[in-house]
Amino acid sequence: MSKTKCEWALGHFEAYEQYHDEEWGAPTHDDKVHFEFLILESAQAGLSWSIVLKKREGYREAFANFDVKKVAKFTEEDIQSLISNPAIIRNQKKIRAAVNNAIQFLEVQHEFGSFSKYIWSFVKNETIVGHWPTKNQVPATSPESDALSKDLKKRGFKFVGSTIMYAHMQATGLVNDHTTDCYRYKELLS
Repeated sequence: MSKTKCEWALGHFEAYEQYHDEEWGAPTHDDKVHFEFLILESAQAGLSWSIVLKKREGYREAFANFDVKKVAKFTEEDIQSLISNPAIIRNQKKIRAAVNNAIQFLEVQHEFGSFSKYIWSFVKNETIVGHWPTKNQVPATSPESDALSKDLKKRGFKFVGSTIMYAHMQATGLVNDHTTDCYRYKELLS
């Protein structure tokens, strides 16, 4: 018997449904995961999530397995190599933003002890639970994502608008926006 899932997760390729079933909305305090999603969500800007998921392995390889210290040291030569890498989205501004954001990420870690402590403070260290019967009711931003975006921009991060940061919050479990009929909604409440 199949489980009811969020409507957006259906009808795509296997990795898309697997992402919904195993990752999306699961709370994480792992800085490496937060850095990965900072890169991936920024890369998605203006594109579909399916494009990013299909290139996720390419990103993992191109961005040193999301090792923030290594990415922060990328040189202009590294950036030019990434711009010509077909395994990732070859948008120069997004690639440069990823390297810049690695440097800023390290600054946040230094100031707060971890990026996780920093980002979770925007939701008072507790997952915000949406109560959405349909995907059309799920918001694209929130007061928390607005505040996070504003603070990140002030710290020098790029491609961190409120919509991108709300998607990051959803992906990393700061927000549970599974629809109320989805089996993951209840799983993540416990």
